Amino acid sequence: MLKYFTEYFDYRTLLPVLLLLAIGLGSVYSATFDARVPEIFYRQLVWAVAGLFIALAVAFVPLRLLLAAAYPAYFLAVFLLVSVLLIGKTVSGSTSWFSLGALRLQPSEFAKITTALALAKYLARTEVSLTHLKSLLIASGIVLLPLALIMLQPDTGTAIIYIGMYLPVLYWGGASRFTMTAIIGPGVVAIAALFGTTPFLIAVLAVGLILYYTRENRIAAAVVFSLIVLIGISVQFFYNGLKPYQQKRIDTFLDPGADPLGAGYNIVQSKVAIGSGGLLGKGFLHGTQTQLNFIPEQWTDFIFCVPGEEFGFVGAITVLALLTSVLARGLMIAASARNSFSSYLAIALTSVVAAHVFINIGMSLGLLPVVGVPLPFLSYGGSALLATMIMIGLLMNLHAHRKEY
Repeated sequence: MLKYFTEYFDYRTLLPVLLLLAIGLGSVYSATFDARVPEIFYRQLVWAVAGLFIALAVAFVPLRLLLAAAYPAYFLAVFLLVSVLLIGKTVSGSTSWFSLGALRLQPSEFAKITTALALAKYLARTEVSLTHLKSLLIASGIVLLPLALIMLQPDTGTAIIYIGMYLPVLYWGGASRFTMTAIIGPGVVAIAALFGTTPFLIAVLAVGLILYYTRENRIAAAVVFSLIVLIGISVQFFYNGLKPYQQKRIDTFLDPGADPLGAGYNIVQSKVAIGSGGLLGKGFLHGTQTQLNFIPEQWTDFIFCVPGEEFGFVGAITVLALLTSVLARGLMIAASARNSFSSYLAIALTSVVAAHVFINIGMSLGLLPVVGVPLPFLSYGGSALLATMIMIGLLMNLHAHRKEY
């Protein structure tokens, strides 16, 4: 029994997850303590316990069943994403939820998992190679279909997570540097264009040089470069077509202090909360920004402020260290897997969690726009927490089956 536990049961992934769940529950309790909404904490507790049992159950599912269920689960998720657009509940301007009485379900959270499964199964086929245009287009289609449906809700934050999952999988699968540059370049140039002409020109020059030195042929490099420049020039037109609240989020990202009492309020207060924590923090339930409700609904997207304020630099670093441990473990599982499906799936799931961590903490520190992305294991939300725990269960499963071909 002890040999089985040490050989197959992935306690190295589970232990940091348990610590993060405990920190998350403490943070949600603190954030809701003075807000007089204790039911938020109790719901999160129920979801955390349920998620833990689900993760352990998923960890013991035979790998062949995961492989067989990949495509059916993917198409079921796509069906649910279409259905939520037709009969879903609109919350904060986004039609992303099925409402079942007091219970709300967000299918886009679970579609991340099914997309990762379908993508991994496709890329694991022996005839598939990301150096071939057909394979690249089909793999891109697997990701773009749910992404497009999510953008229709609209839910930009969740859609970005799909991109954050796909790019590392492409790199892991051996896509050429030219292909990676052609995919990432437009985003880099578009973001640079938001900061002004000089950053835009620098980004165009950098991308152009990379394309030149990694070109597969001159015509392809010229076409890609022209499209990237065109996209950069078109940024202003796209910006004008955004909804006012989306424009405010971009404006706040560029200059949070421009509207400190409006669109930039949460970011300003978040930075104050984290910065005021000092080295050791103000103590549990003694964070002034948290307890005086300076950040509305802090238990959701800005939950990182709670350990940052109440336990200071030490608390924030502890959370980051535990999250890094989970991500590093995911990479190790991907690298040690002997079959392609497990390897691709592990890197896809790890990338989803990494994208959440990077974007959420970037939001909290004012380094990225506020796009409504929760922090794994800490932020309040049943769908997000359950989906994350399923991903952890899958990683544990892949560790147990790492020697299977």
